[in-house]
Amino acid sequence: MGYKVAVVGATGNVGREMLNILDERKFPADEVVALASRRSVGVEVS
Repeated sequence: MGYKVAVVGATGNVGREMLNILDERKFPADEVVALASRRSVGVEVS
């Protein structure tokens, strides 16, 4: 069973780093949700 994870501020430096760390360490998440402010609508998060 994996986790459901929300990364708040996903378009900022810390949020992007959190997403990278989750990916690099193969964190057992069933779902990762990237949250950001309205200013970031349309910004791609990888």
